[in-house]
Amino acid sequence: MRRAARATAILTVTYLGVLSVGNTDSRRWLYLLVSLSAWIAFGLVARWFFHVGRPGPADDAGPADDTPAARRPLLAVASLALVVQLPGLFFPPASSTDLNRYVWDGRVQLDGVDPYRYVPFDDRLAHLRDPILFPGLRPDEASGVTTEPLPADREGVLEYARNDARSPISRPRFLTPYPPVAEAYYAAVSAVTPWSWGSKGFQVSGALLAVATSVLVARYLRSRGRDPFQALVWAWSPTVVLEAGNGGHVDVLVALLIVLAVMAAVHRRAALVVGGLVGLAAAVKLTPFVVLPAFTPWRFTRGDGSPAGVWGGIRRSLVVGLTAIGLVVLVYLPHYLAVGPAIKGSLDGYLAEEGGENRASLLTLVLPLPVANVVAVVVCLGVAAWAVLGRRGREDDPALPALYLYGALLLTTTPVLAWYSLPLVALAVMVGRPEWLALAVAGCCAYGGHGAYPATPVAYAAALLVIYLVTVRRIRRRRPPAATPPRPAPRTT
Repeated sequence: MRRAARATAILTVTYLGVLSVGNTDSRRWLYLLVSLSAWIAFGLVARWFFHVGRPGPADDAGPADDTPAARRPLLAVASLALVVQLPGLFFPPASSTDLNRYVWDGRVQLDGVDPYRYVPFDDRLAHLRDPILFPGLRPDEASGVTTEPLPADREGVLEYARNDARSPISRPRFLTPYPPVAEAYYAAVSAVTPWSWGSKGFQVSGALLAVATSVLVARYLRSRGRDPFQALVWAWSPTVVLEAGNGGHVDVLVALLIVLAVMAAVHRRAALVVGGLVGLAAAVKLTPFVVLPAFTPWRFTRGDGSPAGVWGGIRRSLVVGLTAIGLVVLVYLPHYLAVGPAIKGSLDGYLAEEGGENRASLLTLVLPLPVANVVAVVVCLGVAAWAVLGRRGREDDPALPALYLYGALLLTTTPVLAWYSLPLVALAVMVGRPEWLALAVAGCCAYGGHGAYPATPVAYAAALLVIYLVTVRRIRRRRPPAATPPRPAPRTT
């Protein structure tokens, strides 16, 4: 514990220095510099902590039941995770202005207006303006903007997407792109956050969600007979510190829900519970749909360890899948009844905006974009097929296939937003595959190098190379050494 406290102190000071440089959204080169520095410090500290005199799981994990001795590692992980999140709460979000949209969407809902109805600049919402979110636009001043469909061409969309000096809200002429459960989260946090706090409520909430995820990952590790202190790899990682507590991104809620879904599946909870958790994650951000095949294997093992057979596995998987999809449809339904097709928000505009040289940039190094899009779908479907059909004997734990599915999504789409990797970081820690954290580093490099092509494909190519080399090394280590043939007996005359 003393070593863990020293490691946490080192990283806390590191992140304090990183965040003190101020907002880097308009200075991406600075974001790249400080985030890479944080990753280097994290790597050195984590290696020292886990490889230099580190006690084994039997020494640190303690009893596996719910005793005070068993809870001590969980309390230690929670405390250390909270400490390392604290620096981010004393600085404005460093990497983006997304939290301003969160605050606005929550405020609109608390006023009784559907969040998919009006863009932030629409004068019908002028009474909700304040000097923090609209420093250049008073409530009694007309904006000259009305809610209307986005242009059909990408150039027009990019023009609409330009930020406006009158408000720090990202894309103030766009409808919100976030699904309904994310919107409910925004409303809940806004309900307990004074207007004068700005985005501080979402930073506190993001930090608490990161700490809660740390405890859940530690519990999962302990239940699998592993060292619960490995959960600190999640808590300490730069992406979690910079994008959960300081950045407050809703992706940390996605990570929490995916971890809960994995734990529910591991402990043989009802299919409705597992499917509901996956559906909630997908209704926060649609990307978690990609991990659904990890929870729908064609074979299933009952709680007593006996196989349920093919039909039992298929039946349970159908319930999980239909529950997840049905929940997403259900939460969208009230909004559809209120605003109709506008429930899609600005998703089409967002896809058009991100459809430039960075989309599927790793594949477009060797393929034209239309072909790369098809190959990306084929790759993800192939991993999904393996997750459903090919992991015989490991159906009870969806963490590893979920990691592969989410990793395949990031590698094929190569997003330039660093916080997209938050769920992947949690899954990588749960299955003990630290090489997949290279994708989180790639996301930081892509975000920091956005607009400087080919920074994005080079970053993701380097991450893929790291994953490949470490995986090959792990496979070779697991192979039993080749038997040495016996020497023939010496000839005698």
